[in-house]
Amino acid sequence: MAKTIPERSNVPAEHRWNLASLFSDDSEWERELVTFNAMILDAEKSRLSLGANRKAFLEILKAFEEYLILEERLGYYADLRVTEDEGNSIARGMLERYVNLSTQGQAAWSWLSPAIQMLDDDFFDSCLKDSAFENYRVFLSKLRRFKPHVLSEAEERLLALQSEAAQTPKDAFSVLTNVDFDFGTIEIPEGPKPLTQSTFAYFMRLPDRSVRRKAYLQFYASFEAHRHTLAALYAGSVKLDKYRAKVRKYPSARAMALFPDNVPEAVYDNLVSTVNKNIPALHHYYKLRKELLGLDSLRHYDVYNPLVQEIKIERSYEQAVNIVIEALRPLGEEYVSTLRRGLLGGWVDRYENKGKRSGAFSAGSFLGDPYILMNYKEDVLDDLFTIAHEGGHSMHSWYSARNNPFMCYGYTIFEAEVASTFNEQLVFSYLYENSKDDAEKAYLLANRIDNTLGTLFRQTMFAEFEQRVHEIAESGEAITVDVLRKEYRNLLERYFGPEMILENISDLEGLRIPHFYNAFYVYKYATGLSAGIALSERVLKGGKKEREDYLDFLKSGGSRFPIESLRLAGVDMSTPEPVEAACRRFAEDVEALSAILKAR
Repeated sequence: MAKTIPERSNVPAEHRWNLASLFSDDSEWERELVTFNAMILDAEKSRLSLGANRKAFLEILKAFEEYLILEERLGYYADLRVTEDEGNSIARGMLERYVNLSTQGQAAWSWLSPAIQMLDDDFFDSCLKDSAFENYRVFLSKLRRFKPHVLSEAEERLLALQSEAAQTPKDAFSVLTNVDFDFGTIEIPEGPKPLTQSTFAYFMRLPDRSVRRKAYLQFYASFEAHRHTLAALYAGSVKLDKYRAKVRKYPSARAMALFPDNVPEAVYDNLVSTVNKNIPALHHYYKLRKELLGLDSLRHYDVYNPLVQEIKIERSYEQAVNIVIEALRPLGEEYVSTLRRGLLGGWVDRYENKGKRSGAFSAGSFLGDPYILMNYKEDVLDDLFTIAHEGGHSMHSWYSARNNPFMCYGYTIFEAEVASTFNEQLVFSYLYENSKDDAEKAYLLANRIDNTLGTLFRQTMFAEFEQRVHEIAESGEAITVDVLRKEYRNLLERYFGPEMILENISDLEGLRIPHFYNAFYVYKYATGLSAGIALSERVLKGGKKEREDYLDFLKSGGSRFPIESLRLAGVDMSTPEPVEAACRRFAEDVEALSAILKAR
């Protein structure tokens, strides 16, 4: 891999993704965009033929499906072209034109969902029983569930018209914290470095405690100066959640958020109660951290710096792929051979180039390959895990698209993190079992502990905070800055335990989490990790049946609700056991890390 960052035009073709499974080139994309525009113009005409006529209804559904398939292809291609070089004005123009047409298309087809809800029950049921509707049965059944919460056409129009204005709290929070806030700079040996939302995590990982402390206090001073505005923005977002739930006849904002995935509220409650029951294991970890760092007192800015320094092992991209493939052998030949071909043969945009989007993601679609954006670095172990993680998403998409009709191939976010977490667990087991180096084992354990802490314990704490704040709003009490800080401080004290000494400004963290503006979302990270851990252990300890159960989960796509599909795979998220097992493994990892570090 080149040591300098190349221009996109200088990246070898074998290191880039091949987008031909979507479109052969930009010219074909342009031609299909014209077709897409024509489909949009025809959308309103379809409305005139909808009625108690199964044949006409079926033709409308087919037209809608064709529209959605082309919309997905066009959108994925344009977006991927932008991410490979965000300075490419041609690609950015393509994306802007697509977004413009897609918005028009959504408006043109907006009549369909309310019209389906208004269909006579007998007619609707006759359609579900008709084999000609096989490819639409799941889509229609899931959509019909919303009937009790759909309003009149006039009321739905009013709600739709206010949707843009309803983004104001979220948008204002983002602009305020990412643009208007000036956090200043922090002096480090290399010179002054800007303190921003992005660099804050960097400072919290530095070994110099005095630098961490200064960055922490300076960072939260900005939030303290604007605490009343931030509290008002979040309160406004919560009130909007309350309003939407009330007008759509849901018992609460949480019930409304969980309804689309048909997730029982008991799943949410089980997560919170089970994690709280296992908080002593978290307290033990913080006590160990304090001891290993040789601190008289543990502060909030002491919990993110690594206990084990990153190990440097040079691995080419191809070598990393080989390790991932060997680790995933328990999933069978079809899985690993397909993934190997994809990782080495056109799915992945491997390395950094000028203008390329940072980070990594998987972009799976119905007709195209499940593409992966990487910025692979040969000496960063985490990037090997990223290949496994994104490969899990891509194989989930690959199986889903090949085993379901388009209208129900898309899986939910609740399920999405299971496939990626599963792969990471298998790679960890492979590396750990094949390592003879205590330093490497310690690093692997420390890394997994940090991931579990951040995904299971921390996201559950966030979920608990969201629930509590919405309960306050729905009871009619005022949501003030003091109320928010009190509730968040109570959680900080409970989760960090007696070893932690919090600063007066520590509870301002509750005013800086962007996920809170998308209510009742973060719990899915914790449930996804728990399910991924449970299923990976089941497959590693099992045989053919356990493997096939898991592959059936990947194949199910969106044909079932997530709790049902996971139950068929072998894990029941309606019970506390998967979360309990994840907490037990966290405690075991802490003990194993402690033994290694204390023996050195």
